[in-house]
Amino acid sequence: MICPSCGHENLQGVDECENCGADLRTSDVPRPGSSFEEWLVEQPLRALRPAVPLTVAPETGLSEAVRRLQQASAACLVVEQGGQLRGILTERDLLLRTGGLALDGVSVGELMTADPVVLHPDDSVALAIHKMAVGGFRHVPLVENGHATGVVSAADLFRYILDAID
Repeated sequence: MICPSCGHENLQGVDECENCGADLRTSDVPRPGSSFEEWLVEQPLRALRPAVPLTVAPETGLSEAVRRLQQASAACLVVEQGGQLRGILTERDLLLRTGGLALDGVSVGELMTADPVVLHPDDSVALAIHKMAVGGFRHVPLVENGHATGVVSAADLFRYILDAID
């Protein structure tokens, strides 16, 4: 990734330019071309009022994790250890990674998506849409100081946008 401030070539995915320290988290986001796109860029994710995420430890058994998902009618669990985000376990992870496995003795840590893409509550709705589309995922944890404070889903984003244009 080329830093727009100094032109230094950085590794893809770094948050700050290794040369000048410029913020690179949003440098790959397209600029708004219409008033609607501008609105999407101005809307912070905190405006969606995301719920506190369901959390589990990596050593949690898979059957317990599935029970918690079912009880809460949730689509994902945030995996934390020592108050720090370690991964995310989604319905998709369960469907794609459990085929043919004997689930007894399998832990969340074995099936979770480790080190997931994260966003911050002040990041924009546009950035969330972009990151989800490029990454091909439907849930993104929101973090502050390494701790998950919420999860935003594609459905949350669609609902927020539809409510705003009604």
